Amino acid sequence: MSKGKKYQDSVKLFDKAAQYDPAEALDLVCKTAKAKFDETIEIHVRLGVDSRHADQQVRGAVVLPNGTGKTVRVLVFAKGDRAKEAEEAGADYVGAEDYVEKIQKENWFEFDVIIATPDMMGVIGRLGRILGPKGLMPNPKAGTVTTDVAKAVAEAKAGKIEYRLDKTNIIHCPIGKASFGPEKLQGNFDALMGAIIRAKPAAAKGQYIKSCVVASTMGPGIKVNQAKIG
Repeated sequence: MSKGKKYQDSVKLFDKAAQYDPAEALDLVCKTAKAKFDETIEIHVRLGVDSRHADQQVRGAVVLPNGTGKTVRVLVFAKGDRAKEAEEAGADYVGAEDYVEKIQKENWFEFDVIIATPDMMGVIGRLGRILGPKGLMPNPKAGTVTTDVAKAVAEAKAGKIEYRLDKTNIIHCPIGKASFGPEKLQGNFDALMGAIIRAKPAAAKGQYIKSCVVASTMGPGIKVNQAKIG
């Protein structure tokens, strides 16, 4: 499949075989984002672990200091005082069984993050098959199963992202928009990579960060020198 002219122009801006320091890579990724919309900048990190083993899972969440550049719609499963706290914290939707039914019957997905109090997990469990594949199931490790719903809502709105290994041992995460510029992206890059490094499983052997690539939505991947990370 031939790539478009803008993509071809972007490729000419850098050496595809080279590895760049993070600051240089982020500067280049902004220059290669030539689409008419504000492209998302993503990071793809291959780790030297085996996701098939429970003791080598890498998963967690981090608040990006400069946000993600996107408006996050939050659904909270809670009752009573916790529901009130969620509403006051700015949650877009707050409820219980009514939203379980809405998702099941109407295939409703007008939200980006689900936060739940621990007592609601039994109710949400019925949605496991629907939410699991979409990566939307609340999880204590990601801080989305919590009694402090106000804090969780505030963090989600501020730019909290979840990172987790896929089956090929790669983590894919957005770190902002091209319009942020290299400096803001660097702040988010450092926060995410720091969290991934801190999450290194004790069972991981050998080189932990195998490779790291940054790319815009429509642009080419730019290799980051993993020796300069962390």
